[in-house]
Amino acid sequence: MHDLVIRGGTVVDGTGADPGTADVAVDGHRISEVGTVGDRARREIDAGGLLVLPGWVDIHTHYDGQATWDPELTPSSWHGVTTTVFGNCSVGFAPVRPGTEGFLINLMEGVEDIPGSVLSEGVEFTWESFPEYLGALEARPRVMDVGAQVPHAAVRFYVMGERGADHEERPSPEQIAEMGRLVGEALAAGALGFSTSRTIKHRAADGRFTPGLTAGEDELLGVAAAMGEAGLGVIQANSDFADPGELKLLRRMGEVSGRPVSFSLLQVDQAPERWREMLDELDRAAADGVEIRAQVASRPIGILMGLQATINPFLAHEGYRGMAALPLEERVARLRGPDMRARILGERVDEGFGAWMAHALTRTFELGDPPDYEPDPSTSVAARARDRGMDPFALAYDLLLGDGGQALLYYPFENYSDGNLDAAREMLCSPRTVSGLSDGGAHVGTICDASFTTFLLTHWVRDRSRGERLPLERVVKAQTRDTARAVGLSDRGVLAPGFRADVNIVDLDGLRLSPPVIVHDLPAGGRRLVQRVRGYRHTFVAGVETYADGEWTGATPGRVLRGAG
Repeated sequence: MHDLVIRGGTVVDGTGADPGTADVAVDGHRISEVGTVGDRARREIDAGGLLVLPGWVDIHTHYDGQATWDPELTPSSWHGVTTTVFGNCSVGFAPVRPGTEGFLINLMEGVEDIPGSVLSEGVEFTWESFPEYLGALEARPRVMDVGAQVPHAAVRFYVMGERGADHEERPSPEQIAEMGRLVGEALAAGALGFSTSRTIKHRAADGRFTPGLTAGEDELLGVAAAMGEAGLGVIQANSDFADPGELKLLRRMGEVSGRPVSFSLLQVDQAPERWREMLDELDRAAADGVEIRAQVASRPIGILMGLQATINPFLAHEGYRGMAALPLEERVARLRGPDMRARILGERVDEGFGAWMAHALTRTFELGDPPDYEPDPSTSVAARARDRGMDPFALAYDLLLGDGGQALLYYPFENYSDGNLDAAREMLCSPRTVSGLSDGGAHVGTICDASFTTFLLTHWVRDRSRGERLPLERVVKAQTRDTARAVGLSDRGVLAPGFRADVNIVDLDGLRLSPPVIVHDLPAGGRRLVQRVRGYRHTFVAGVETYADGEWTGATPGRVLRGAG
């Protein structure tokens, strides 16, 4: 008798094969049979009319801190994620010398928009080394499997102290060797890889650039060589690629280490076709036997603006700043007064943030319910205001007062140069890319992209109307087997005998994303954006049901991944 049989669902197995009706049997934490299962089970689920999918594998999150206090790792777990990887973009919390925790908190706060007060209260720092950090994670119950990468910034600061955050300083050969040793130690203990950041967008809360921004070739290749000696791990990077030599450096890291490399790739307005050139470079690297992939997003990278969010269009208006700290209900009441409306809208804001916002409103949209992540440019706030003979700020003012002041505006600033998601579709379809960049757990007051996994189904498979959709089997493979293999995990992401029994049972017709909302459930009463979903009927991790119709069962079968496999 099997432990579990899921009967008669439409199985999309993660390999890219066509969907088909089948049963899935589970024994212990593994899948034991797929096809027509004759034997009975201790529990049986009728999945007729539903999709049966591998659990989603999200390899680009920032739950480094949240994983130490939140067993659910919401909102990712609500969206069928059964394996998540953090330690991306060079930021994280180990290794750390006692007394220097503040630097890593300051860096995470600035780079990933997680309030320092939240991290100071929530992260207990009972470790110093990276292996000890993994041990601390292992001591906590959790609903999903988690994997961690060792962050360059933490390693550099651990070895060099304050000099590691000074971009005029360079490490000695001995210090580079020590960085390599620490990375090797972390990989041996189970780290999935090493991450670095080379973008000016990444700054600590005090304004300093992330330590690895100006790291020299000798330093990065020294770490890569140590990874090659260990024969373990992947390399993840973030860069502006303003210098053509940057991609060459990442390629050299791949050559020296013999390890897979990935980096973030987006369409940017200042060079809207550069992503094509980058993918051409990856084709050439592949022809030479160097494995480099681009992590790409399934929708625009965009800012959510609202009265409770980090950003709204009126932060430069003196009248608004005077009430910004008031409770939402009181603020909304004042903003609805005609005199306050006239005062705020009458203020000149044609420099700095105000000038930027005036431009942003030409590509800012009402998010709506259900949220529209591929809005028509003709529906922007500025375009709608023009049609009504209004000031765009006046329309934005009125829209933000919707839903009791909880309404959100959406500003897609990357992956949206053409006013549609055609470029994102091409990137998703490339053999040189892997689905990533959800940033789950990060930018808590400006984005909520942990729902990328659900969006692949709702938008790309079912709902898209402004261009071609994507086949169901392709998007499932992209976010299960492909993401798992991108970080060296070969035991999951496929519904086949012997694979880990991480399974989602989904009502595709009933799958519906709710608009993001602000909640105050972080340590120290910190706020964050979360996004609920309906349509995930069951989620299993290692054969144990963790969610039923969107509600946590209380089960915590997740574990800390200790290396590939």
